Amino acid sequence: MKVLLQRAREASVTVDGNVIGEIEHGLVALVCAEPGDNDETAAFMARKTALTRIFEDDEGKMNRSVMDAGGSVLAISQFTLAAEWRKGNRPGFSRAAPPDIAEPLFDQYCAALRAEGLTVATGSFGADMKVRLMNDGPVTIWMDSNNPL
Repeated sequence: MKVLLQRAREASVTVDGNVIGEIEHGLVALVCAEPGDNDETAAFMARKTALTRIFEDDEGKMNRSVMDAGGSVLAISQFTLAAEWRKGNRPGFSRAAPPDIAEPLFDQYCAALRAEGLTVATGSFGADMKVRLMNDGPVTIWMDSNNPL
């Protein structure tokens, strides 16, 4: 599973002209399930999302998690994070899990975030979404369960 975290002052997702999810302060999590991912992978990545300390404390150091900072998460499914781009000029997406596997894993990731006590807004799986965010920092963290370096 790949998760791209962006610290945000505010963010929203729109489908067909309607805002369907929004947060005021927290993280935007772009989430891509891959073949071989399972409920444990989703739970692990959600826990890392909840606990990663990328919010500033009173001394200006990144020492607080989204939970510590009183933030929320806007989770967006994004299969394009699994793009194969090295060969040719048009990326392929065969490294992303198929929708019948990816959607339940995305839902499990969101449920695990909620189980941590976080407020979670989401986009609509498989929809053409417009995501708006005010990146804070900017701070962007790449997490890949298959390459945990």
